[in-house]
Amino acid sequence: MARSHNIEDYRNFGIMAHIDAGKTTTTERVLFYSGKSHKIGEVHDGAATMDYMEQEQERGITITSAATTTFWNGKRLNIIDTPGHVDFTIEVERSLRVLDGAVCVLDSNQGVEPQTETVWRQGDKYRVPRIVFCNKMDKTGADFDQCLSDIKTRLGARPIAIQLPIGSENNFKGIVDLVRMKAVVWEDENLGAAFHDEEIPADMLARAEEARAEMIEAAVEMDDAVMEAYLEGNEPDEATLKRMIRKAVLTSAFFPVLAGSAFKNKGVQTLLDAVVDYLPSPVDVPPTRGIDAKTEEEVVRKSSDDEPLSMLAFKIIEDPYGILTFARVYSGKVEKGMSLLNSTKEKRERIGRMVLMHANSREDIEEAFAGDIVAFVGLKDTRTGDTLCDPLKPVILEKMEFPAPVIEMAVEAATKAEQEKLSMALQKLASEDPSFYVSTDFESGQTIVKGMGELHLDIKIDILRRPPHNIKVNVGAPQVAYRETIRKATEIDYTHKKQTGGTGQFARVKFIVEPNEVGAGYAFESRIVGGVVPKEYIPGVEKGLNSVLGSGPLAGFPVVDIKVALIDGAYHEVDSSAIAFEIASRAALREAIEKADPALLEPIMKVECVSPEEYVGSVIGDLNSRRGQIQGQDMRGNANVITAFVPLANMFGYVNNLRSMSQGRASYTMQFDHYEQVPAAVAQEVQAKYA
Repeated sequence: MARSHNIEDYRNFGIMAHIDAGKTTTTERVLFYSGKSHKIGEVHDGAATMDYMEQEQERGITITSAATTTFWNGKRLNIIDTPGHVDFTIEVERSLRVLDGAVCVLDSNQGVEPQTETVWRQGDKYRVPRIVFCNKMDKTGADFDQCLSDIKTRLGARPIAIQLPIGSENNFKGIVDLVRMKAVVWEDENLGAAFHDEEIPADMLARAEEARAEMIEAAVEMDDAVMEAYLEGNEPDEATLKRMIRKAVLTSAFFPVLAGSAFKNKGVQTLLDAVVDYLPSPVDVPPTRGIDAKTEEEVVRKSSDDEPLSMLAFKIIEDPYGILTFARVYSGKVEKGMSLLNSTKEKRERIGRMVLMHANSREDIEEAFAGDIVAFVGLKDTRTGDTLCDPLKPVILEKMEFPAPVIEMAVEAATKAEQEKLSMALQKLASEDPSFYVSTDFESGQTIVKGMGELHLDIKIDILRRPPHNIKVNVGAPQVAYRETIRKATEIDYTHKKQTGGTGQFARVKFIVEPNEVGAGYAFESRIVGGVVPKEYIPGVEKGLNSVLGSGPLAGFPVVDIKVALIDGAYHEVDSSAIAFEIASRAALREAIEKADPALLEPIMKVECVSPEEYVGSVIGDLNSRRGQIQGQDMRGNANVITAFVPLANMFGYVNNLRSMSQGRASYTMQFDHYEQVPAAVAQEVQAKYA
């Protein structure tokens, strides 16, 4: 079977936005007008086609990126729906990695909102070409000019209007297309499917001419010959103008801004035209890079069917039909029945069913080509971020990096019977979402889940409590992993002697116990000479020492950064045994740690806050109040980046504080950096709580 569309006619794009900017409604309308959706699903009543997980339908927010294929003006559109809540930033990053372009949706009443800043900066990071759609022009307080001003000041980007709204709020009826210099008006009677061109209203003509001049001046900068002709008084024709705007989008020289109201069915078809005219095809963006799995040298894979096959898995969803693995085909072609190499895991995968997704329905296909976004049913070992490729030309595409989790808590099944069911369900959730971690705390035996934020974990717990899992889950408060160590060296000589008729027990050990370098952990060495402690008893000595390290004398936390040397000892021909030496060593080390000035250690996190200028004082003051030490401050774009070391114990609930302190505009990441001694006053509180 041949390709249905040339690769130049593909548009792989996402729709990114702040929560509630109307992103899902916009996607719905795009699907409706391009003929893939037969009934418009409103987010207000929880029936949107893209939002197909139950929790999303209830909360009215988009959680999972779903990929949909549709068509417009002879072009093939692959749309990735992205979440708009800060706790799902990971999903946005992951989908931006596989897109070629994006539509950034703004709420015309709110302008640039906090999460818009976050997703915009991620778009900058991945150099994603973007156009901007000012949605909700029908809403009270809608202000197109304010949106343009926000893009400049809050995003540090250059917006150029290529449309102007005709009217606003209740009077919003269409747009002025500045490229064609025509008014486009929608007819309300038939859900916006019908629209027509008109002359530009007389009261808008002067403003339209001014905006068009600004657009042309920005566009002609993209080509010297066009610029020269323009300076000589020759305005570019429509085709040249579109070509220049497209060039600007591909290089992020400026960002075209459009207007509309998806909910009122106005401006969606002209948005689709702009996607086709200005967003890149797979051959317009730089070829993907990877590492040759054999030679470990960098290789480049162009977007072509003739190149060796390479695909990146970017999303895994478990649904009633089985496990669906979404992948972007970067090069080559893939056919049903092929045996491929998962080069990340070094395992083979056989391609069984291959489907094109349309929100919640699917179409079986036999083969897929470079540029396609497809879902595979039933892959066994492939996880998010893995590369699938031709086994003869193995390549590892750049690994996606996932941020470290910022919150953790204990979970347990309400009944023993459901514990195994819970473990399996958690492993499944972790395999679908690389930003969700599951581990067992070996000190308490509790199952610990970690994620990107409170909403992130709430939704995971919610998934466990609903069908198909239906597990009754109890959750605990988050805990800090403290450690204990010693501050001075000591020597201990200990004899274990027990005589109760028959064979007794005897072992004598002499240790030097001293602090190890910070972060070096535990080290043991035997300095025994002359066989005063026979070799066969040394493993018993080590076992005894190890058993003490799991629980220190202050509050029962593991003991770290300690060196133990066995320097002398004695044994008895009959009464000594490995067990006797184990008991002696255990008692000796316990006593030694108590004599060696034990101290409590706490995890220190490296915290990075990205904040607009006006909130920097509050952010720094708050970090100081959390026992934080500010390490530095610099600029990224028009935002301040503050770096600090802060104890983890003082970071719980921080995300909500930061949001309220900055009206939601500041964001932060944190990761473990090192352990540090706990101040005396805090240590007393911790000991009182845990001892």
